[in-house]
Amino acid sequence: MRVCVSGGLDERMRVTDDERWLVVNGRRWRRTDPCLPEDVAAALRSHLGRGRSAVGAGTRSGDDERVTDARRRVGLAKHGLGERGPRWWEEPEAERIERARESLRELDALDDADGSDGSDD
Repeated sequence: MRVCVSGGLDERMRVTDDERWLVVNGRRWRRTDPCLPEDVAAALRSHLGRGRSAVGAGTRSGDDERVTDARRRVGLAKHGLGERGPRWWEEPEAERIERARESLRELDALDDADGSDGSDD
């Protein structure tokens, strides 16, 4: 493993030599697919952050339905980013990009369906 000093990582964070995993305090996390177009990845990260925020807000308010909906959003965003689901490095690039775009379409449709931007209000 190598220590990353750029991109805001500190000494507790390492990227594996194959650059597929981020190790934080000894725990391994799958990294975002590096082939994703930046606009798609940025939109998915935005949905991910808003989804995580909504999970917290729903948990604090005791709204189980809100938490369930927000966790679905988080899962869709993480699948689109390649952080969950099939291992991105085992699939053709075109399929990976299409999966990301499909996740983004689903997330945008959820926003349209409930008249929100996916945030926790």
